[in-house]
Amino acid sequence: MAQDLTSARVFALLTDGTQVEIRRLDAADRDVVCELHRGLSEQSLYLRFFGLNQAMAGQVADRICRSGGGDHAALGAWLGGDLVGVAEYEPTGVPGEADVAMAVADRMHHRGVGTLLLEHLGSLARANGVVAFRADTLAENTAMLRVFADAGMSARREASGGVVELTLPLVSDEGYLDAVAERERRADVASLQRLLQPRMVVVVGASRRRGTVGAEILRNIVDGGFKGTVYAVNPHSAGADLHGVPCVNALADLPEPPDLVVITVPAGAVPGVAAACGRSGASALVVISSGLSAAQGRDLLAICREHGMRLVGPNCLGIANTAIGLDATFGAHRPLAGAAGVAVQSGGVGIALTERLSSLGIGVSTFASVGDKYDVSANDMLMWWESDETTRLGILHVESFGNPRKFARTARRVAVRMPLLTVLAGRSLPGTRAAASHTAAAATPEITRRALFAQAGIVATDDLGELVDAAALLATQPPPDGPRVAVVSNAGGGGVLAADACADAGLAVPVLGPATQRRLADLLPVCAAVANPVDTTAAVSVESFHRALDVVAEDEAVDAVLALVAPTALGDLREALAGGGKPLAGVVLGQAETVAITDDGVPCYAYPENAVRALAHAWSHARRLGAPPGAPPTLPGLRPDEAVGITAGFLAAYPDGGWLPPVDTFRLLESYGLPLAPWRWARSEDEAAAAAGELGGPVALKAHVPGVVHKTAAGALQLDLHGDKDVRGAFRRLADRFGGDLEGVVVQAMADEGVEVLCGAVQEEVFGAVVVFGAGGIDTDALADRAARLAPLTAQEADDLIREPRLSVLLLGHPARAVGDVGALRDTLLRLSRLVADHPEIAELDLNPTIVRPDGVVAVDARVRVAPRSTWDPYLRRLR
Repeated sequence: MAQDLTSARVFALLTDGTQVEIRRLDAADRDVVCELHRGLSEQSLYLRFFGLNQAMAGQVADRICRSGGGDHAALGAWLGGDLVGVAEYEPTGVPGEADVAMAVADRMHHRGVGTLLLEHLGSLARANGVVAFRADTLAENTAMLRVFADAGMSARREASGGVVELTLPLVSDEGYLDAVAERERRADVASLQRLLQPRMVVVVGASRRRGTVGAEILRNIVDGGFKGTVYAVNPHSAGADLHGVPCVNALADLPEPPDLVVITVPAGAVPGVAAACGRSGASALVVISSGLSAAQGRDLLAICREHGMRLVGPNCLGIANTAIGLDATFGAHRPLAGAAGVAVQSGGVGIALTERLSSLGIGVSTFASVGDKYDVSANDMLMWWESDETTRLGILHVESFGNPRKFARTARRVAVRMPLLTVLAGRSLPGTRAAASHTAAAATPEITRRALFAQAGIVATDDLGELVDAAALLATQPPPDGPRVAVVSNAGGGGVLAADACADAGLAVPVLGPATQRRLADLLPVCAAVANPVDTTAAVSVESFHRALDVVAEDEAVDAVLALVAPTALGDLREALAGGGKPLAGVVLGQAETVAITDDGVPCYAYPENAVRALAHAWSHARRLGAPPGAPPTLPGLRPDEAVGITAGFLAAYPDGGWLPPVDTFRLLESYGLPLAPWRWARSEDEAAAAAGELGGPVALKAHVPGVVHKTAAGALQLDLHGDKDVRGAFRRLADRFGGDLEGVVVQAMADEGVEVLCGAVQEEVFGAVVVFGAGGIDTDALADRAARLAPLTAQEADDLIREPRLSVLLLGHPARAVGDVGALRDTLLRLSRLVADHPEIAELDLNPTIVRPDGVVAVDARVRVAPRSTWDPYLRRLR
């Protein structure tokens, strides 16, 4: 059964950033629904009901508030305790179709209430099997027609007699999701305005005593040159100045509602202070306090929702916006104004990043330490940076994900506008993880996070130092057009190390063109090497080194230049490092700083490996810009209703779920066109022999014994059986081994040899359906050669998945092996990803081994585990 997506309290943002609550309506809401309709103007009543008078409001309320079911549902939008809008759907008599209608209080028109209700109602209806909404609207009701037109649902219109009949397919296609995302971006940015660009800031809990969190935050705000109004709240200092700002006894004593309140009181006092903030009309809170209990945390968030306040924290360092001189953190140094947006969960990581970005001269535009992120998260900051004209580089430190699907979609859009970087945090495998399948064992925290970041277009680094190195290059140099690097060095050994590092990082060091080599030979000392790496020799002059960099950059085979300098007494070659049209990274051997940026804007690294990794990350970013992933393709021959029947039937018999029996497993896979070696099911020796005869050629027998998952280890597999005698003997051996536990055998045609791969999927609790691909066969776990992506895959993502593991060299061909059928493998991964995305009850799926040959792909073993699963719409607009 589909989960009621709005059974709990859900809050979302209107177009102006106002928070409203959306929930199901029931009999208890009958009077307020009636009151809403009675309060509608005559014009609204006419447009909504084609002439309904207010006396009929009670009948409408009775219909709307009756008990709901799959064929009927009604939602209400509440603002400050008042019902401001309702939306409902009713059955039409056509299977899968429902009439939709809504009413919005006159004072709330043009604020996005109707569109928001339509999105939530559509999500609920989809979960209950409704595939299309119908609506009859007067042609003169332009406001309602605009709601439907702007929804992104590809409405079909038919007009007759002044009435427009609309049909709205409830399909979450790319057009619809893009429309929802744009509405969310506008609303989110509006809601963050008072948080990140406040005109009045109040610090609660600041004291006179230096070295306390409240005092240091207040001093940072004052000393940072904040252009707005600042107040402190402390009953012990009321009436006096506190660190240069007026101090009041309580929030109620402020002369006007504050935009932003920074709370630094002990944990136990936080909910009370937050409630006082709400009563004072505050728009946003930053809660520095840590150690809140679960109950205190729930109270804090409920108070923020009740009063419509956005919340950063708790347990955070604070926020900063250098454009307005706001430093509401307790960091030791103010961040330099600049181009990098920074969002972190860890305050310590935030301090490290802002210090390094400031010292490099890159600087910070906006900073948010989101802490325990009860509300504002990395998603919000991404949307702010997308709308911000100052931010040109985004840096994220994310330890946990509330909604990774929405995060990935948002980041992918933002990454087209600016480079996004992160550090892979939380990569270790929890020791308590128990995985029954190879796929589940492979879906570690690291592999799923790498999948998420890869699909989101985020440059993922392994540590903070590597992140800063990449940021220095991406902030100062244009993105490379390809992976080809020219290495120019005055130290031959250093050039060799740089070339080796390029090979390790997946970058190419091409031989320079003959014309380029001739120009270099004329320019450099006689014993210089000019092929690539270019060894200018230590005797090179500053001018010649500079000209050599220009010459190699002009070569059409070069996408980026790495200049390696060993300081000598003959001249400071760092003076030769000046960027041109192609990205340039410098290496200054012996440099004290790991990375520094010259006055000419060239990043210089202490070691060639650091510079090369930064170039590789820059190419990774550029490559994604040049090849947008597109949308998951439409695949022919899918039979989703058949798949639902198989999984639903099994869960009806086994409510807690389990491993599907072989026949159900193979039929489920075949319903989505996955390639299986020909098979038959047999319960007896005679049936097995007959099945082998039908299949012809050598066959395998696979025993089905409840509880046995890994057949090879359990001795449940008999291979390469030829003829009736072999098959009967194999069946008897299996029957002797397992006795009465043997329920039957799968008789399957033996597949020809090829490259054995694993194609699998697992429903990860946070990330959803994750597709895993890599080395297959009995050595799958030992080789640990695999990659992952979130489902459903696009064609580009499937290709990236195939090429990422080391075994890809076997699939793509080399002199000793023919090229595998990569097209058929891509189709297999696309179908598998669509199957698990469509059916979240599929908890684990293994196609291992799947054999890839030049003439096709075939899976020779398959396992599927199903489990009851709640339906959840990751793209629905709602606050955390």
